[in-house]
Amino acid sequence: MQEFTWPGRTAETELAFDLGKAALKREFEQRLEECGTLAFRVARGVLRNAADAEDVAQEAILRSYRRFPGLRDPSRFRAWLVRISFRLALDHGRSARRREQRETAWAIDRPKPTAEDIAASNEFGRRLEAAMATLSEKSRLVLLLTSMDGHSLEEVAELLRLPVGTVKSRLHSARKQLAEKLR
Repeated sequence: MQEFTWPGRTAETELAFDLGKAALKREFEQRLEECGTLAFRVARGVLRNAADAEDVAQEAILRSYRRFPGLRDPSRFRAWLVRISFRLALDHGRSARRREQRETAWAIDRPKPTAEDIAASNEFGRRLEAAMATLSEKSRLVLLLTSMDGHSLEEVAELLRLPVGTVKSRLHSARKQLAEKLR
């Protein structure tokens, strides 16, 4: 059975590519070794919880590994890892607070809704759905991911492979359009 190679690639270019990947992996491991438990310490400082800090540190290391080839200045790895860890810890903390608020809201005894409340809620739901339908697909998706699903701007940017600024712009535009339609 013959081994498949991409058109234009020779065994030598494949070997050079593999050697380059191996060297990049070694460099990442060396830089990570120099930082020790930095990602965990940063996350622990923000979250004040060792279990959550471990999760965030693992995610930070995984993200830094995936994005290491794109790092312009590998000598700035330490600062880069701190920024990744810090932002992930902040996102994790916000997410935990939102989750806690939702759970608390559900636990509070609320008065039974009246028929008028239900009708008003249904009417608003129909108006919201109609207003959402007028948004462009791109704006609607950003709005749904951030406002309805609770993703951070950075998560949405990563999911959609867009710059954070573009996500912010689309979200602002979508919210503005919705507010105008719902008036």
